[in-house]
Amino acid sequence: MHKAGFVNIVGNPNVGKSTLMNQLVGERISIATFKAQTTRHRIMGIVNTDDMQIVFSDTPGVLKPNYKLQESMLAFSESALQDADVLLYVTDVVENPEKNMDFLEKVQKMTIPVILLINKIDELGAQTNQNILKSQKLLGDIVDKWHTLLPNAEILPISAKNKFGTEMLLKRIQELLPESPAYFDKDQLTDKPARFFVSEIIREKILLYYDKEIPYSVEVRVERFKETEKNIHINAIIYVERDSQKGIIIGHQGIALKKVSTEARKALEKFFQKPIYLETFVKVDKDWRSSQRELDAFGYNPE
Repeated sequence: MHKAGFVNIVGNPNVGKSTLMNQLVGERISIATFKAQTTRHRIMGIVNTDDMQIVFSDTPGVLKPNYKLQESMLAFSESALQDADVLLYVTDVVENPEKNMDFLEKVQKMTIPVILLINKIDELGAQTNQNILKSQKLLGDIVDKWHTLLPNAEILPISAKNKFGTEMLLKRIQELLPESPAYFDKDQLTDKPARFFVSEIIREKILLYYDKEIPYSVEVRVERFKETEKNIHINAIIYVERDSQKGIIIGHQGIALKKVSTEARKALEKFFQKPIYLETFVKVDKDWRSSQRELDAFGYNPE
């Protein structure tokens, strides 16, 4: 008997979906920063054993789109409702349960197993001044509210960051998986190519080191990825929407760009386990977030 299936992770921005994905897969697949709207694509991470294959799928946070990029991000999230064998709906201890009810109503109608994960329960102590009884009551109130909204879902409190509840979650997923042959080769970790992770790691560093609108106006394209037995040579272009943003990314005498490139190179060397030679350039591509042609070129096509 071999089990296999798609376990898709959905929820609103900044509730810890990418952190959970990385914990479940055991590899650093998805960007996980403190900023909302970090994940832009649907990213698969594959867990294999001799008799099982779990295809996890991280998705962008659900939001009301303001431009075409966000429309594509929402389409990735909605597509995860169509092919899931098990759905993980992630929330946290501070989120308004009725946020983005349009999407939640679609989850309510699903007939597959849905596991509602109340993440960040480690933060309850701070909210109740470490009063255990108050923390338990607060958690109970949150569970009751979600049980009303998703009466058919299993509810599991977790802390993805601290790995609390993740082993129990993984065991439950294994029980719910259907019998099926593997969908991917057993040595495959993800459905994304190496170039994708290069661009994501560079974009992560930009998210960490720049403020305000800059990170959300940035896209990264890998122009050259040449791997040998000893090292990898990479040329990457950082696209921004305005000339002023280009100046901010580069910084005075190129110091800001050098810092980002250095941190990205270190992360890439850890990811690929090889020395990396990384060159980064900055170009302006006006209003790329609102151009369907540009979005298609950057891979934002959920079809």
